[in-house]
Amino acid sequence: MTLAEIITRHLSLCDELYQLTVEENRILKHERRPPDAVWREKKQELARRWDESLRQVREQAAAPGARGGPDLERARQRCLQILHLDKENEQLLLRCSLGPGRPDVPPPVPSTSAARRAYGSPPAQR
Repeated sequence: MTLAEIITRHLSLCDELYQLTVEENRILKHERRPPDAVWREKKQELARRWDESLRQVREQAAAPGARGGPDLERARQRCLQILHLDKENEQLLLRCSLGPGRPDVPPPVPSTSAARRAYGSPPAQR
């Protein structure tokens, strides 16, 4: 397999991994729960394939005169996007695992009379 073919396949895996990371981000943000076990296995399998692909790219790119070209640069950029999004996902996952967060709905505003009672102020004259 040529370097160009290896890089093209690697770029495809990068795009697939990126889409999976975006989906993980959506689940964590909107559903506020970690992805299920089946989904995690799918991501782990894709990550294994990506690791193997990266190993092949490194081997081929190390050859004298080998040039990756624009596809290799796109793969690098996609990897940076994945790393950035994955870091955000780690933070979201940590929040999910710490338990329920603050409610989305603000607490009701107390009435004026409740505030007066709380601070011992006399009732307003009518």
